[in-house]
Amino acid sequence: QVQLVESGGDTVQRGGSLRLSCTASDYISRFYKMGWHRQAPGNEREMVALIDNGGTATYGDSVKGRFTISRDNAKNTMYLQMNSLQPDDTAVYYCWAYNANLGSESWGQGTQVTVSG
Repeated sequence: QVQLVESGGDTVQRGGSLRLSCTASDYISRFYKMGWHRQAPGNEREMVALIDNGGTATYGDSVKGRFTISRDNAKNTMYLQMNSLQPDDTAVYYCWAYNANLGSESWGQGTQVTVSG
C-alpha cells in the first residue's frame, strides 16, 4: 500500500500562510484523485480540497478563495497552499489518495496546523 507523508504543519498567527506537502511512496499519477481533509478536536473529519488527475480542483466552502491545492506528478507530491489562515482552520490535516484501478484509498498520518490569535 502506498505511504503518504505530510509535512509543513506549524503554528502561525491569524492572517498568516502555510504550505503543506504530501509526498507519496508511489507514482501519484496512478491516483485518480488526491486531496486534503482536516479534523479539529471534537469535530468530524471534513474535506478541505480535492484534485483529480486532470488538475480539476474542488474546495470546501470554508476554504474557497484562501486555499489552493496542486500536485506535481514528477515529484510524487501534492501541496496545499493556505493563505489568510484563521483560528477555525486549526486542525490536523490529512493527505488522502484514491486509486480507482484498485478501488483503494490511502491516508497519511496527519500534520498539525494551529492558528493563534
